Amino acid sequence: MTVLSLAASGCVVVHGEREVLPAATPTEAAEALKDFTAAYNKADRAYDRALDADYVTGALGAIDAARLDAGHEVSPAGNPSYAPLEFTDTRFTIPKKAGWPRWFVANADANKGNEARWLMVFTRSNVAEPWAVAYLTLLAPDDVPVFKTDKDGLAEPVTPNSAELAVAPKDLSADYATYLKAGGDVFAPGVHTSGWVEQRRKSAIKPGLVTQYIDEPLGKGDFAPLGLRTADGGALVFFATHHYEKQTAAQGTSIPAQSDSVLALTTGEIKQSLTLEFVSNQVVLDPGKGAANQSVKFLNRIQGLTAAQGE
Repeated sequence: MTVLSLAASGCVVVHGEREVLPAATPTEAAEALKDFTAAYNKADRAYDRALDADYVTGALGAIDAARLDAGHEVSPAGNPSYAPLEFTDTRFTIPKKAGWPRWFVANADANKGNEARWLMVFTRSNVAEPWAVAYLTLLAPDDVPVFKTDKDGLAEPVTPNSAELAVAPKDLSADYATYLKAGGDVFAPGVHTSGWVEQRRKSAIKPGLVTQYIDEPLGKGDFAPLGLRTADGGALVFFATHHYEKQTAAQGTSIPAQSDSVLALTTGEIKQSLTLEFVSNQVVLDPGKGAANQSVKFLNRIQGLTAAQGE
């Protein structure tokens, strides 16, 4: 088409406070969504990444910045097809935790994305920062899980090294990169797992063109995973990965023509090869250790081109 680390047993604390508190109030969450939407619309209308830079981070920040840069290069006067993003029927899932960073999930209907619900993970590392969206995914309403909550309606975050899940959240990014190269049974079959591997296999060698794929974990700092406990004992986890596709043309042939948006993000001259760089953010259901099926299930994956290099 982006996050701070999960709550950990050694939480960073502010002023020595170790009290477990809601990450935000519903009013604060609603205000954060309002601020994000206003900034996103201004940036989208003008194709100016500076206008929403404070309100996006991590995977979404990387994807959004590249999208706006490409848009500005192609259309310096702004987005000719601009239509403001609007949210309705918003629901907030707010975890309780000690110290910083703090984060919560907004789940809303939007006027874009057909009938899908927009799930946005808002984060911040101190009270002076605005809330920023780190992860964005679109899910069918029936795919949004029921979260585990306490008597006050507050959710439970999962630790990055949780031993109560089939896969510790901190390992998901590296495990996915490994799976795309070598396969395995960590992830359930589906569009973003076995389906993507098969699609790549078919695209790797074509007449006059070879495509190579490199996948890397992306799980540190602003790109670290975030997860919430679900009512069934598992967790909904957001995580990011880094992907490269290198297209090499045989002698006497050329790289296929690229769109204006791709060319806007390309450095170097496309002669015999083109390397495309992507950031991907995905959301999965990570089963609890006691579940009969221990395979991690993908719910959705959104990736965006962030750079390209011609040679």
